[in-house]
Amino acid sequence: MAKEIKTASVLAFERKLANSDAVMSAGNWADRGKTDGWNAIQLNEKSVRGTISNRFKAAEVSDPTKMDAKIQNANIQTVDVAALPFDADTLRVTFTLRVLGDLVTPSACNDPDYQAKLVGKINGYIEQYAFTELANRYAENIANGRFLWRNRVGAEKVELQVTHEQETWTFDSHSFDLRSFSAPSGDLVKLAEVIRQGLLGNKVAFVTVNAFVCLGTGQEVFPSQEMVMGGGKGDKSKFLYHLNGVAAMHSQKIGNALRTIDTWYPNVAEFGPIAVEPYGSVTNRGKAYRQPTDKKDFYNLFDAWVEKDKELSETEQHYVIATLIRGGVFGKTDKKEKE
Repeated sequence: MAKEIKTASVLAFERKLANSDAVMSAGNWADRGKTDGWNAIQLNEKSVRGTISNRFKAAEVSDPTKMDAKIQNANIQTVDVAALPFDADTLRVTFTLRVLGDLVTPSACNDPDYQAKLVGKINGYIEQYAFTELANRYAENIANGRFLWRNRVGAEKVELQVTHEQETWTFDSHSFDLRSFSAPSGDLVKLAEVIRQGLLGNKVAFVTVNAFVCLGTGQEVFPSQEMVMGGGKGDKSKFLYHLNGVAAMHSQKIGNALRTIDTWYPNVAEFGPIAVEPYGSVTNRGKAYRQPTDKKDFYNLFDAWVEKDKELSETEQHYVIATLIRGGVFGKTDKKEKE
């Protein structure tokens, strides 16, 4: 009788798309083919005298005198800001990406029998699909400039330059549709193949990405915003991320955009691609698109695939493997939680 396989209590995978933070610099659209002439964007503080515009609590609304006194007060605040200088019309965003292989080997697993079965499942996926679909989507999310987030909105022109070894590929970001994925062609095929070979572990996959966004002179740009926990904020209400004073974007924010390839969840037409997450969580919408009750979340699919030998559809396998590429701690314990 075959031994029953249960998910290991200790199971973890390291992320295979290892991207850096992104730094911001300013220059002119005509100079995007040059390495010089691009100056780091610095953060500045601005103190503003705004108005009170937030909703009031019901108790405050019921007292017109108190409410009137509050809304007459100025809303004084200090914030970080970042913008292009008035002699530059283009934002350059730069980051690097290293693609790691050996997905079949967890970074931690305390059950050799379970690991052996999991290796067989992952190898079966690789033999059948060879990461082709996933690599195509990761490549397109570089070429379409999704990682620029708010900096991409309303831009006159967006050009992506991706360098691998001695070769550079150029993409027009506006030629891609952010709500769907296309069959790769031209240089996108080459970029996707670099990523695919990296995931297979056949070749070193390291690329440098430069995004050029034509916004107009003096226009505001949007680095990542810091979340300040606890006290210590003082009168300052917005902190922007920087690296040694240079405006920057968090590697987590770049990584989230790169893995925004999940179009396989229920009701995809509502929102389009979302980031690969175990529960399909999109925090800025306050919604999880892969609810455990629907059994389309990662854990239900993963356990059915490995523990119960259930056949997953092609798209379900893409999603499960993409979640392993994302990385995380996926172990399961049978111990009951203390009440």
